Amino acid sequence: MRQLIVILSLICLPFTFNAQTLQGKVYDASGTVKNIKVLNDTQNRFTVTNKDGDFSIIAKVNDTLLFESLFYHPKAVVLKAFHFNDIAVFELKKIISELDEVEIIAEPEQPVFEEQTYNIELQNLIKEDIKNNPELYQPSGASYGVDFVYLIGQLAKLFKKNKYQPPVYEPISYKQMDSLFSKSAFFNKQLITENLKIPEDKIYLFYDFCEAKYMSSKLLKEEKKMQFLEQLVLNSQLFLILIEQYGEKKEVKD
Repeated sequence: MRQLIVILSLICLPFTFNAQTLQGKVYDASGTVKNIKVLNDTQNRFTVTNKDGDFSIIAKVNDTLLFESLFYHPKAVVLKAFHFNDIAVFELKKIISELDEVEIIAEPEQPVFEEQTYNIELQNLIKEDIKNNPELYQPSGASYGVDFVYLIGQLAKLFKKNKYQPPVYEPISYKQMDSLFSKSAFFNKQLITENLKIPEDKIYLFYDFCEAKYMSSKLLKEEKKMQFLEQLVLNSQLFLILIEQYGEKKEVKD
């Protein structure tokens, strides 16, 4: 009988080792931790700690337990015999997010427009063309001062190539110019009259002139502000030269 008991004990011994339930508790520096994933990587068994940080899982000596959570560093533990003597305690360390040093920069000030002197070479080029080709700047048969709308159209032809190639961005229209200078804090009527020196009664004619120059609407983007300003300065110089050449001239009648 005794021999039979010994034989049965030896047969059941491996099953006893393979069927142990590990009782464990997980905590951190502040106390117990809930909702920690506990994985027996050796046997592909899985559980989660309860609100008191407790868990139980089927395991045996030399199994590897993995502890994982979004807020804690992962931990791997190879089980030893002493883990099964009582409730096994496992400590996790929190992941502390350290922000990079942040430099606080004051909001950039609006760029200050500084009036530029006329481009002498450009002025001479336009004046020379007006002198040599006056018929391009005045409609035939006119018996009075210059028709500025006609003049703008002719000037646009002077600067365009033989065949207009549409840009990737649509040209800035008269309506866009009017809307921009009515609503923008930077591009406003004061900039036109005081900095660009456009006479107040010629502002809307200046919008027509700018439309005829086919400026890309890409310039209306915030990051293109200074490039757009440069184009406006150039256009204002051309526009003022035309006014200087023709604005005060009246054809003398017999």
